[in-house]
Amino acid sequence: MANAADRLTKLMRMSLRSAQLGVHKSRIPSSRELQQQQLLKQDRGVVAMEGAANSNLSIFASSHSARVLKKVSALMHEAIHMKKTDMPDKTLSQLREEYLRLDEENRRRALVVLATKFGVDRERVQGLLQHYSSLKPVEGAEDETEETASDCGVVAARYRVERDLRAALVPLSSRLFDQINGQAGGLKFLVDLRADLKASLQQKNLASLRALDSDLKGMFATWLGPACLELHQITWNDPACLLEKIVTYEAVHPISNLYDLKRRLGTGRRCFGFFHPAMPGEPLVFIEVALTNNTENSIQKVLFDEAICEENQATTALLYSISSTQPGLAGIDLGNFLIKRVICLLQHDMPHIQTFVTLSPIPGFLQWLLPKLALQSKPPGSNFREELLLPVEEESLKVAYGGTGGENVGAVIMYDLLSSPQQEWIKSGPLVEALRTPLMRICARYILQEKKRGAALDYVTNFHVRNGASVEQLNWMGDTSFKGLERSAGIMVNYLYRLEKIEENNQAYLNKGTIAASPAMEQLLEPLPGTGLQSSGNAT
Repeated sequence: MANAADRLTKLMRMSLRSAQLGVHKSRIPSSRELQQQQLLKQDRGVVAMEGAANSNLSIFASSHSARVLKKVSALMHEAIHMKKTDMPDKTLSQLREEYLRLDEENRRRALVVLATKFGVDRERVQGLLQHYSSLKPVEGAEDETEETASDCGVVAARYRVERDLRAALVPLSSRLFDQINGQAGGLKFLVDLRADLKASLQQKNLASLRALDSDLKGMFATWLGPACLELHQITWNDPACLLEKIVTYEAVHPISNLYDLKRRLGTGRRCFGFFHPAMPGEPLVFIEVALTNNTENSIQKVLFDEAICEENQATTALLYSISSTQPGLAGIDLGNFLIKRVICLLQHDMPHIQTFVTLSPIPGFLQWLLPKLALQSKPPGSNFREELLLPVEEESLKVAYGGTGGENVGAVIMYDLLSSPQQEWIKSGPLVEALRTPLMRICARYILQEKKRGAALDYVTNFHVRNGASVEQLNWMGDTSFKGLERSAGIMVNYLYRLEKIEENNQAYLNKGTIAASPAMEQLLEPLPGTGLQSSGNAT
């Protein structure tokens, strides 16, 4: 009975509340409430109008960009097929202006038009090939010398057709690129255009776009040869716009503030960049150098300490950062030339410096290692499972971690520590020491032995050994920044440039895939007698 009464009471209260609300809803609103309602309606109307306007604006922008695309295509045709090539500046300038007005999607479409409509004249190539195959070879023509050279009609025709074939195989777009490169600001425009091209290839990997990219890359390799580039030492006295670009483009060790920049350009430091006369004030690639009296093994010391030694006492040039600045020049080997020019310049200006060595990151190490550690949980005998840790290393990790367990627990512990978002293992001395030996050994294997298509798997390693450097030593806790811990567990590497060995190392790597390495690096891969444990060698 009590429960029924309670339910009845609740129902009565709810009915009363509903009745009261009904009264409030049905009453005549005040003038102030009417005014607020009117304003609210107006606001909703404005919002609706703005939404419609934004929609119309988007449609208008898309339509406008499509019209500009048609104009760009017409200008491409006009510039490429121009009869008088002595005064093409007006058309080319207009083409560049209109292209820059396009949105991202229509730029991609413009590049597809350029790649497909203005490529190789295949009909002409086919006709020339048929003509070439119809010409019967002259007997003995392959062995002719200057004295016996025949000048009969067939031989002359073959040379003419070969010449015409070479010309016909050059895409029409290359003619346009040549014309634009001859304009003021044209090279920078083409560099940015190739950046758009690379972005388009990320979206749609079309064969026509790949061919266009390859053609433009080849032209850049010619236009930006070492003889065309100017080496400039960047100092604190350079224009502010240039210094701002150095801060923006620094890709290896970000510059935090102006004081940091001034320190990197001050006493005991050097910064050099490659510039092209057609792109004034725009560094294509630059390198930062610290003058020291030994091979430094900590990037934090290099970046944040003042001058490590007096310049006149320096014996070592430490190359600690090299940054490319133009996405459109990806794949153009400017860093190789820059390093060698800088070494020659420093050797000439500062003869007391005899050692040229890098302090380099290992950006792909943990990206390669973590999946392998994750597979350790699979049962023995699995096709993908690989034994990475030795029994002694397993036991050391278990003790340092404060736990026990069976087989492969050490690999699981290592995976958990290295994949931790906060990298908290760095705060534990026992864990740091337990990780040191296996990580140094595995990292040496990664740098010296892991290959992809015959080249070093780590792209920084590939860059330096292809340039003729040798792998000198690994540095434990060389980079204790979060980025360094996340990418390589804090390990850094020194690549040594011996001028007398550069050519030999380069050829051994390119021809045989051999990576030149110091005894300390090779020792990391050799087991210690009687223990089965890999040595840490003399690497620091």
